[in-house]
Amino acid sequence: MRTPGRWWRHKSTPEKVESYTRWSFHFFAVTEFFSVALTSVAPLGPRLGGAAMLVVAVHAGLCFVTVSRAIDWTRGRRSQPTGLMWTLAAVTAAIAAAAIGLAELGPDREAVDTAAGGVFGVILIFGPGIIALGVRSRRRAFGIAGGFAAGTWLVAFALGASALTAFFTSLIVLIGGMFIAFTAVLSVWLLNSVFELDEARETRARLAVAEERLRFGRDLHDVMGRNLAVIALKSELAVQLAQRGRPEAVTQMVEVQRLAHESQREVREVVRGYREADLGSELAGAQGVLAAAGIDCTVDGATAAVLPAAVQSALGWVVREAATNVLRHGDARRCAVRLQVLEGWVVLSVENDGVSEAGTGSGNGPSGSGLAGLRERLAEIDGTLEAGPVGQGLFRLTAEIPLPSRPGTAGAVPAAAVAPLSVSEVTP
Repeated sequence: MRTPGRWWRHKSTPEKVESYTRWSFHFFAVTEFFSVALTSVAPLGPRLGGAAMLVVAVHAGLCFVTVSRAIDWTRGRRSQPTGLMWTLAAVTAAIAAAAIGLAELGPDREAVDTAAGGVFGVILIFGPGIIALGVRSRRRAFGIAGGFAAGTWLVAFALGASALTAFFTSLIVLIGGMFIAFTAVLSVWLLNSVFELDEARETRARLAVAEERLRFGRDLHDVMGRNLAVIALKSELAVQLAQRGRPEAVTQMVEVQRLAHESQREVREVVRGYREADLGSELAGAQGVLAAAGIDCTVDGATAAVLPAAVQSALGWVVREAATNVLRHGDARRCAVRLQVLEGWVVLSVENDGVSEAGTGSGNGPSGSGLAGLRERLAEIDGTLEAGPVGQGLFRLTAEIPLPSRPGTAGAVPAAAVAPLSVSEVTP
């Protein structure tokens, strides 16, 4: 069963801001109905009060629909709801004029005047503010509230109110309408800014991944470019010599064979260096890439330099894969990396506050893809890998590798060498 809390947690930050903005303005329409429509029945009587409640309900419904259409237009999902906004403006003006007329010309009762004033004030304050959501120009949004305030003065004065009373009434409408219009303009600006920042963060993450791919491609080109050019040249020379029956063709082909083997060896070294990077460099690189993507990354624990080369290589790949998955699959804001040496075991944990999909590997591993490839690589040195959600919104990846413990074993880690790790120790 899908709970409301889970529905909210699985939304991205921009989606949460959009939902908050949408339902905040929907709440204005709901407030309008319950604060004005239902309270008008008693003072105005069943007949007149029922008509007022129905009219206000229609206005609240128009506001509700206009909010949805205007926010969808702001996000580029539909065309501007011009017709709907004009309809809302006309209904708002008509209800406000009717409320003024009821107060000035209706039954001479204080309760009637109070009810009519409530309908008039709420309608003329909420209406222009809702319409401002569908306007891109700030001046035009505030101009709508000013236009309704000016119309209020004209209608009130025409129906018999004194000039001073009409002025103060229009001033109240102007202040309230300006406030709601300002709220609408600020909300739309904030919503668009959050989406733009999220798009910028995704772009930076993609650029970081693309930069790493370019680096690998550049290294591979530097290694293979010269050798392939020489192989092509000597192969062409060998063909020409063979066509002439010259024995030197064999010598040239032997040289081609040597260059091919040398190229194969150099490619393996490039790939091995790419996959078996130093753990300290990988920690610093992950921290830099995640920071560029707007994710706060902390690294602490034991010193990486004291670990055996094989352990560093395996854990370096774990760090690289975990950072890549946080960038590609999560909506994380924080990521914590901790390296510990506990009773002959080295433990690396990577925890982030993104959704659970952040840990599902999709990057290419050394022996497979994603987490399956990492497990195969760690299994070669008797290591284990665990990954899964822990708590609400947290995902943790933990790698454990046994350390050599026999006396005289090369690469063993002395207990005294385990010291706190600082950022400067992992920064190249």
